[in-house]
Amino acid sequence: MLIVNLLDRPEHLPALAAAHVQAFGGLLPDWTVAQAEAELRAQQRDAIPCSWLVEDGQGWLGSVSLLHDDHEQIRGWSPWLASLYVQPRARGMGVGAALVRHCVAQAAALGVSTLYLYCEAPMVPWYQGLGWRVHAELQLGPLAITVMEIRTRQD
Repeated sequence: MLIVNLLDRPEHLPALAAAHVQAFGGLLPDWTVAQAEAELRAQQRDAIPCSWLVEDGQGWLGSVSLLHDDHEQIRGWSPWLASLYVQPRARGMGVGAALVRHCVAQAAALGVSTLYLYCEAPMVPWYQGLGWRVHAELQLGPLAITVMEIRTRQD
């Protein structure tokens, strides 16, 4: 597995945008693939927002983003580990955990001391296993979510 900055693999943008809309579009019913692609194209290399891909010899396996804001209803916390996505063929192979660890390390390198994410209840134990703590529980649109946090560095 190789983790690369999305800016280094623009050929994957259309497929990644489509996967994101399919996976996360329930929270944003008016979100289109074109909008998702435009957001991914607006990424930066050494600043927030940024995104990374995991690749193998057959293409991309998954992605993760580091964003200032992830959803308009939860702007009180920032920044966010967002859009963690692993293709079905790569699930259970450690791709997601590698992407989460990479995003946390990159956030720390950018000076972020606390990073947030949100997920549904079944994923809470998985993130806890990676060192994340429950921060809050709330309703986000149609979903009951858990906001989690991790300290990326000690200031």
